[in-house]
Amino acid sequence: MRPGLGDENFIAEAIGNLAAFELQKERGESLEWQVVRVEGSSSHHFRLVLRHPDRALDVGIGHGVRQRLDSLSDETVDELRRRFAAAERNGLKPNRLRHVHESVDYWQDDFWNWLG
Repeated sequence: MRPGLGDENFIAEAIGNLAAFELQKERGESLEWQVVRVEGSSSHHFRLVLRHPDRALDVGIGHGVRQRLDSLSDETVDELRRRFAAAERNGLKPNRLRHVHESVDYWQDDFWNWLG
């Protein structure tokens, strides 16, 4: 996503749901996901939280979802709307965008990263 897009909440919700739904269909197994808008003190970002309900570790899930997110991010808003509506007709039950607030981590310091 690029900053300044109109209706960015819908765009993030559509991209996240479509990526997870398409990966789920390709793999032939159920996945669980949430699309989250993380509000900071002066900015925000979006996050897709995705997991397999029966496995704590799923090595291939990150690669699969990254490919879908990359291809979906190139689409226009109108293309996303059409694709999202088609996915809903084909069984997608979208997870609505969740809003969370992230507090500032005052202990974050590069010194600690250097040690670890």
